[in-house]
Amino acid sequence: MGERGALRARLDLLAREVAKFGAVGAVGLLVNIAVFNLLRHATDLQVVRASVLATFVAILCNYVGFRYWTYRDRDKTGRTRELTLFLLFSAAGAVIENGVLYLATYGFDWNSPVQSNVFKILGIGLATLFRFWSYRTWVFKALPAETPSAEEAARPAERFLEQRRPTETVERDPVRN
Repeated sequence: MGERGALRARLDLLAREVAKFGAVGAVGLLVNIAVFNLLRHATDLQVVRASVLATFVAILCNYVGFRYWTYRDRDKTGRTRELTLFLLFSAAGAVIENGVLYLATYGFDWNSPVQSNVFKILGIGLATLFRFWSYRTWVFKALPAETPSAEEAARPAERFLEQRRPTETVERDPVRN
């Protein structure tokens, strides 16, 4: 495979990963917004507290989707490490997400239901960029590429040498023929 082919294959894999991450994230977004609005209208919780609870319900939902669908082919040996890092980076994303809502609600007094949902979604968008980077880099680590055997590694060099050999001319011995 040439350099362009390898780049194209890597970009295709990244596009699939982004699509799967986005699909799980879309489900998480729906869960997050639904729980947020349910808590906001059915309880006396303050806006940001309802948002924090909704965020953590969505995080749990997303973990299942990421582990068993988006990143199912990734390393599964350190589940405790993976879950710890997932929760750590999810918490950092929750601070980003709910920080935007907090600033809008308490900094600018934008707390109507529509404004709250707009800033909740804006915060989710910013946090999603952080989460995508951190999950793929630190949490769901790619398995190391399989190392080719010595025989497999030598094949391209052997083919190259076979193509470069000068054609040998064999002179016939007049005595023997």
